[in-house]
Amino acid sequence: MTLGIIALNIIVYLLVNVAQLTEVKFATIAFGHIPSVSYDRVNLPTQYQIFPEYLYGLTALTASFLHANFMHIAGNMLFIWVFGDNVEDAMGHWRFLIFYLLCAYAASWFHAFSFPESNAPLIGASGAAAGIVAAYLMLHPKMKVWVLFLGRFPLKLPAFILLGIWIAFQGVMYIADSGSNVSWAAHVGGIIAGIVLVGIFKRKSVPLFDRQVIIPEAVEISPEATLPEGVLPNSSVWGRGTK
Repeated sequence: MTLGIIALNIIVYLLVNVAQLTEVKFATIAFGHIPSVSYDRVNLPTQYQIFPEYLYGLTALTASFLHANFMHIAGNMLFIWVFGDNVEDAMGHWRFLIFYLLCAYAASWFHAFSFPESNAPLIGASGAAAGIVAAYLMLHPKMKVWVLFLGRFPLKLPAFILLGIWIAFQGVMYIADSGSNVSWAAHVGGIIAGIVLVGIFKRKSVPLFDRQVIIPEAVEISPEATLPEGVLPNSSVWGRGTK
């Protein structure tokens, strides 16, 4: 599902932004999520009304598959690629897809809730990606993540430090930078959804907070490998292709 989500985002980007199957402006207004329209403060012009008024909430999902430019989609897909497969392992394929869509919806809704008068369309998968990051932090806070310190020096830090700082930064910017082109509100909405939903959608056998490290069944261990103390090899149904 992680690769499928990334592929779908890339396909939509190529069709809209590169091949220009439809005008970028049209796609942004018609399929982006506009808070003022969502709250019935203004009416969407007729030429942009793809969805009936009672189904306008679907744009909270379609907006997450649209991106403004290459750097916009590249950054979002990088986050989904790095953290998404681990969260998918913990949830299973279909539950992860539902989790992703709910995070995307929550991100759009929280943005609209925060700025109900805004006429600017919200687009991008960053809210859903933020939900994935939050879920990863809830699942694997002790895992080490590589980061380029000062943009130059590779440094390996526990996820709870690196991602904890990132999540805190989103909250600070949501409060302090309401006029930015970046929707910090969507990020915060996705983070809240990720934290709330990970406990609901994860498999029962998968612990939160790395209380017990379990190697997924998708991982093959060489016979001569020595496992760290407390690590259980394939002792639970947690991995791709399992129920």
